[in-house]
Amino acid sequence: MIAVLTLVVVVLLSLVITRMATVALTLTGMSSEAARFQARSALTGAGFTTSESEAVVNHPVRRRIVLFLMLLGSAGLVTVLATLIFTFTEAARTDEGLQQLGFIILALFAIWLFARSRLFDRLITPGLARLFGRAMHLELGDYHGLLHLADGYTVREMIVSADHWMADRTLGELELRQEGVLVLGLQCGGEYLGAPTAPVMIKPGDVCVFYGSHDALDSIDGRERGPSGDAAHVASVVRHREEVLGDLLRDEDRRGSRRGADSASSGPTSADTAA
Repeated sequence: MIAVLTLVVVVLLSLVITRMATVALTLTGMSSEAARFQARSALTGAGFTTSESEAVVNHPVRRRIVLFLMLLGSAGLVTVLATLIFTFTEAARTDEGLQQLGFIILALFAIWLFARSRLFDRLITPGLARLFGRAMHLELGDYHGLLHLADGYTVREMIVSADHWMADRTLGELELRQEGVLVLGLQCGGEYLGAPTAPVMIKPGDVCVFYGSHDALDSIDGRERGPSGDAAHVASVVRHREEVLGDLLRDEDRRGSRRGADSASSGPTSADTAA
């Protein structure tokens, strides 16, 4: 049973590290899908040669993250395989083989559910943002003040797939501004459009550069074509309007408190002058 628990712990750590690396790569501007793929590729040593891989190699921060994953993966996978072989070799000599196999399946399923949890990303994203911002000097830090890359806001690239909600639609039809998301640029094949306008159509394979909150960009990143994508857009618009309204109310409360403080401080002075 100790060998089984060791296997589960190693797999859990591998998934957690992969998720952390995915969030870290996302903070450098990669899309969630591309970051997840590159993190798993580096940890498993698959080493796919794609344009995304070139973007990782040419970026100093992404290169450090992937290098760290390669070092962990080279040791972690060997440990998992050795533990797995040891587990079933020992279990074959007893009647506990099926029991241990069932435990492993249930444990791996629970770990898989945990690894897919967005709550995990939301909990670790702020800490990772501070960690990588200080320790690795993100290139995006030069634009931190200009774009206010804080309080949950970031710049991110997204590769549009054929079944994505944005595919074959114009920016005017998408109405991303109503979600609080700005389109900073669009890579169409070999052409780059800066600050594209409403008539520009998004095609599969295009790379969009967005500015917005993590939640809004996560929602767009995982949005599929069809009614479900439209419903997610409407929900994001409503959420953004509620946030804007809340900001306006808080701002009005601050102004009211400030006016009240000014009146209280000026009141005695007026009375003393009249006397």
